[in-house]
Formats: sequence, C-alpha cells, structure tokens
Amino acid sequence: MSCATGYERAFLDWLESPSAPLHRQAVVEAESRQQQLTKPVGALGDLERLAIRLAGMQGKPCPQAERVAIAVFAADHGVAAEGVSAYPQAVTAQMIANFANGGAAISVAARALDARLRVYNLGTVTELAPLPGVESCVIAPQSGNLACEPAMTPAQLARAMAVGRQAVIQASADQPLDLFIGGEMGIGNTTSATALAAALLEQPAVTLAGPGTGLDSAGILHKVAVIERALALHQPRVEQPLELLRCLGGFEIAALCGAYLHCGQQGVPVLVDGFICTVAAMIACRLQPQLSDWLIFSHCSAEPGYAQLLDNLPSWPLLDLGLRLGEGSGAAVAVPLIRMACTLHAQMATFDEAAVSGATA
Repeated sequence: MSCATGYERAFLDWLESPSAPLHRQAVVEAESRQQQLTKPVGALGDLERLAIRLAGMQGKPCPQAERVAIAVFAADHGVAAEGVSAYPQAVTAQMIANFANGGAAISVAARALDARLRVYNLGTVTELAPLPGVESCVIAPQSGNLACEPAMTPAQLARAMAVGRQAVIQASADQPLDLFIGGEMGIGNTTSATALAAALLEQPAVTLAGPGTGLDSAGILHKVAVIERALALHQPRVEQPLELLRCLGGFEIAALCGAYLHCGQQGVPVLVDGFICTVAAMIACRLQPQLSDWLIFSHCSAEPGYAQLLDNLPSWPLLDLGLRLGEGSGAAVAVPLIRMACTLHAQMATFDEAAVSGATA
C-alpha cells in the first residue's frame, strides 16, 4: 500500500495490517453439507452460496447471524455550504438525537433484530448534549468544504478512521460478532460519496449524481457542478486512496473505512449498506484488496450512482428494494434473509437422516 506523507506512524501501523485469511476447510465442509441436504443441488440458489461464504468467514461449517452489531457514524460536511442538500445541516444533530430516542429506521430495525446499536458523533455544527447510546468522538464541527479545500487534515483522517476501528473493538468486546453493520448520517454526504465514486471509477459526476435527500433536477445539476469543482481542485492527489479519502471524504465515511478494515483484520463478517457505505468499502478495498473476502453487500441503493458501482463489486447485493435511506437500514433489512440462509443450512435433514434417496446421476 502506498501512503502519502504526513500521517502518524501509529495510524499507518494498524492500517497496513492485512485482512485475515478465510477458513478454507470450513468452506469445504459447508459445501459438502449442501450436497447432502434433502433438495436438488443448488436448489436454494444464493442462499446456499451465502451460507457457504459465511462458513468460510466464521470458520465453522454451520455459520450463524445472531450476534449482530450496528455502528452508525454521523458527521456534518462543509460542502453543505454549497447548497447540495434539500435539508439544513441541523438535521444531522437532530437525527443523532432521533437515533438515541429510538425513532429512526435503524433504531427500530436494531430492536427488531435484537442487535446492538451504537451511534458515533464525529462532529456536528449544532452542538449536542450527551445522549444515551451516543459516543462523543468529535473531531471538528464539520469537515472542510471539499469544493474549496481538502475535507480533512491528515490528523483528522487518522482520528476518524481510528473511531471506526474502535467501534469494532467496542462491539466485539463481550463476545465474537457474527455480523457487523456500519451506517452513516450526515447532510451533504451523498455529494462527498459521489465525488469519491467519480474519482474511483474515473467517471464524470453527471453519470453518478442523484437526488440524495430529495433534490430536484436543477439541484442535481448544481451538485454535479460542485463535484466537478472538487475533482478539478484535488486531481493531483486522488491517485492514492488515503489522499482521495482525505480530500473528498468526510469524518463518517472515513470512520466506515476504518471499521471495515479492522473487521477484515479481525475476521469479522461485514454487511455493507447502500451507496455511501459501498463507496467507503471500495476505498477500504483499495487499501487492502483482500478485505473484499469479508464483505457481503446487502442491497442495491436507488441512488443513481450505485448502478455505476455494481460492476466493480466483488459480489452482487442480496436485495433490490428501491432503498436509499442510509443509516445502515438496508443492511439491517437483509439480516433476516441471512439468518434464514444459516437456519436452512444447519437444520435441513441430510438424505441419510431423512431416509430419502439421493440423485442417481
């Protein structure tokens, strides 16, 4: 991995640790079990492949998805000053309070899944009092305006990624995790993610930009112009993943990258949410390509830029429900499907157990 200068050595030390290898023997045993279950080979389609993938991640022939942790990273973006969102910046802090009070979609989903939810406040323009379930990890009130300056200093990027790493450590402190879900909240962050995607894919912003929180066609064209300014400004720096993230990202997107990287290092399966989280995962994979082994993509985001990402993903998303909320909500919706894949894999009878004749050829 090639890293730009100016980053703290301790930051680079943990960042450069490779992802853990998959458990190949568990994959072999899971594949063998699928061959013996009372069904035609391959009849459960992607559910079979999902169970086998999880077996390789978890190191056991019969994986599970019961112990789920959700971390939502929230932060304001300086690019909001360019008028790229249909909502005011105050909404970021208001939604953090909504997460804490249990009223947001991800809060409801976490309760339904019996999943642990924690929110990480990396910085909001509207100051927040302490809230239950919210970790105060404030770096600055907002990131820099990426259309005029780098979104983060090297020190801010290091701190933001460390918050993501710490979230994984905290989530797995009591017991090993079956799945980790990262979510995000931040007014202006679809602009940041679209700029990152345009640089990663070497595509013009106009082919990627979408409504985000609800922009009309004129608003989308304005967003495109802002992104094009940012790409032109930072063009000399965007070839290195860390510099790309520093110049065009945001605190919460950097935290997602850090969380995904540490999940790979610790061998924790990751369920990736929609557009913004997928962009963060792609940057993390540029830093550690083997991380892709640990990523399960949950759903196709309705944000237009997501369609451009699909051909660059290591695996196809599980669901396509027209979702574009963020927060980790789409990933949470996919958890029952994963649980069903694991249950079928573990509890179906084999041909021998059921005294059913197998295929003759």
